[in-house]
Amino acid sequence: MSERDIGPRYNVAPGTWIASIRQASEDSAPTLEEMWWGFRPSWAKGKGKQATNARVETVTTNNYFKSAFAKHRCLVLANGWYEWIKNTSPKQPHYLCRQDREPLYLAAIYAKREDGRLGCAILTEPARGSSIDVHDRMPLILNDDSLESWLAPDLTDKETIRHLVGHIDADLIEHWPVSTAVNKPSEGQGDELINPL
Repeated sequence: MSERDIGPRYNVAPGTWIASIRQASEDSAPTLEEMWWGFRPSWAKGKGKQATNARVETVTTNNYFKSAFAKHRCLVLANGWYEWIKNTSPKQPHYLCRQDREPLYLAAIYAKREDGRLGCAILTEPARGSSIDVHDRMPLILNDDSLESWLAPDLTDKETIRHLVGHIDADLIEHWPVSTAVNKPSEGQGDELINPL
């Protein structure tokens, strides 16, 4: 755990610290810690992109991500996420979450940054279920049976991972429009941001 408190926030933007779970070795238990939401491995020497997302379709073949997918997978904890309806002015945000309000476990990968801290990128997949109404992509949200396998550091074969890991049922997700105050993360973090319009 870092020196910063990991507490509830309602407008988490890329390029900030976020709560994550990782298992550092086969002999260690999963731990909750902070990671920087921005994936740029130290070997990139500051020249690579600081990716906040990685597409499931290419994460195992893209040279920037494939080593992390094999060896450094983590989970990002969330109650929901925001997406914006395109072609609206101002952009209209929607809040997406589970109908039962259970936590979401977002699949992510991480790497050590040049500053020695860990940075991560959240995996995304084509939108499913009602989320299609809002955006064409969504986070890869893992089902409960997949969590242990996803975190397992000794599990490195991509086909085995694909076989053992599955996403939640798309019918569990619902969404509603929320205030455009979400468009300015610096102006508020209160739970009123997720209230329906």
